[in-house]
Amino acid sequence: MESLSHLPVWLIIVIIILALFDSVMKLIALWKAARNNHLAWFVCLAIFNTIGLLPIIYLVMNKQKAFPTAG
Repeated sequence: MESLSHLPVWLIIVIIILALFDSVMKLIALWKAARNNHLAWFVCLAIFNTIGLLPIIYLVMNKQKAFPTAG
C-alpha cells in the first residue's frame, strides 16, 4: 500500500468508483447473458476487463422491454 500513499485522495476515490461500476455492470451483463443463453458473450464478458464498456455494449444491444405487450 506504500505505493498508493503518494496519490491524491480524489484519485483513489475515482479508482474505487470505477472498480465498483465495472463490477456491477459486469455482474448484470453476465447474468443477462446466462439467462439468454449467449455463451460467447458470457465467456467474453467473464474474461475481458474493459472498465464496463463491453457489459454496457451487451446490455444496450440486448435490452428487452420490461413489460411485453399482450396482443
